[in-house]
Amino acid sequence: MEHSAEKFVSTFDKSEVSKCMICLDPPCTKACPQHADIGSILKSLYFRNYIGAVDKLSCDCTYCNAPCGKACVLNDINTPVDIRGILIQVKKNAGILPVRKIQQVDLSTDICGIKLENPFLLSSSVVASSYDMCKRAFEAGWAGASFKTICSFPQHETSPRFSAIRHHSNAFCGFKNIEQLSDHSVEENMHIFEKLREEFPTKVIVASIMGQNEQEWTDLAAKCEKAGASVIECNFSCPNMEDDDLGVTIGQSPELVEKFTRATKRGTKLPVLTKLTPNITDMVPIALAAKRGGADGIAAINTINSITGVDIDTLVAEPAVRGKSIIGGYSGNAVKPIALRFISDLSRCEELNGMHISGMGGIETWRDALEFLLLGSGSLQITTAVMQYGYRIIDDLIEGLEVYMKCKGIASVQDLVGGAAGTVVDHHSIERDTILYPVFDYELCNGCGRCYISCMDGGHQAIRFDEETRKPMLIGSKCVGCHLCRLVCAGKAIKTARKVVKK
Repeated sequence: MEHSAEKFVSTFDKSEVSKCMICLDPPCTKACPQHADIGSILKSLYFRNYIGAVDKLSCDCTYCNAPCGKACVLNDINTPVDIRGILIQVKKNAGILPVRKIQQVDLSTDICGIKLENPFLLSSSVVASSYDMCKRAFEAGWAGASFKTICSFPQHETSPRFSAIRHHSNAFCGFKNIEQLSDHSVEENMHIFEKLREEFPTKVIVASIMGQNEQEWTDLAAKCEKAGASVIECNFSCPNMEDDDLGVTIGQSPELVEKFTRATKRGTKLPVLTKLTPNITDMVPIALAAKRGGADGIAAINTINSITGVDIDTLVAEPAVRGKSIIGGYSGNAVKPIALRFISDLSRCEELNGMHISGMGGIETWRDALEFLLLGSGSLQITTAVMQYGYRIIDDLIEGLEVYMKCKGIASVQDLVGGAAGTVVDHHSIERDTILYPVFDYELCNGCGRCYISCMDGGHQAIRFDEETRKPMLIGSKCVGCHLCRLVCAGKAIKTARKVVKK
């Protein structure tokens, strides 16, 4: 399916799609004379739900004068999105995409026996911090929410509290927060739980808690269970709570993790997850300590200690609060490789077999979500993508995953969990005796020379560039098969060829 999708993407300008603002109440949709949901189609393309976009494409743009493009909000400030051009190419090349092998799939899964209608939950943060927010998320289709961490001590927030690293399209690549915990009282939060449980009996409410001592962990767990929580999540990892026996300080100590997990279990019969920090070399010993304390599962990863940058005019690190800043938690799509590494470590540990893994850290599209599932996550939690795009991303998360499963002939999402875990091996077990050579597709090659530059200055000088034809040529005797050239090629014009045994 992925090769078909990549070929499909090459038929239209993906950078043009990335210009789309993913508007609230898109004016392009209102302007379509054929009443097609243009905004939804562009949103699906943006989030790599290509088959979903094709399914929504009910209009024929061939002879249309493109009022959708004229309505684009970018007209007043920039070059508008070439909506007509995108849609014509999408419709023309829809046949490239794979066909569905089966018609029905089951997206339901569970957290330690607590049923989820789909794998997607809001993670504990500002996106799940009030009754109204959780209500709107549940109505949008989220299976549950890990509520913003409940504590009995007061919070004292700062302003501003966020900073970001951006893609060329201005979308977040990485995101930093210096925010603390729930600013509602314990009693207020318990009332929210009661209302949510009454109104949404099938949704999963994960109560994220943080105590100052063993008794507080026990008491908070008991109160959350009584108020209607489905699962308890111990926040042992908040990077913005570094006092003694709080937040990330706990998550870096096997002794504290075991002690406070055990204290939490004393207060509840609900499943207990321990949310662990990536600000540590090896998460497995901490997870094993949680298991000794009685944890039923692990939630990972929380945010990464970070400084996102310095304002070169004011010379203050970001976000600046009256001329000062602090180290905060880094999240967003940029942290996904780090999160996947920790999920892999946890799922491959035999001593942790049977423990639920709730994965998070950089999930933005259904493809990101699928990778977490394949490496061993049984449920998924998301914050940063929601902060940027809203609860509405659930549509393409669900549809993209569902269509993938239909095309692959996979009936249940639970059959995906851990499907790729066994492909990650130790350094001594990887095959090192062959070379997989790259090959150039000259029909797709635009002659930019980027592969040549990268190979010359960052590789093994195995590419010659013909200045007359503006085409690269491989020098096989020098090529080591590192594939740097293939990675830098924006036109997807470099493929893999035959594998040969090293001499």
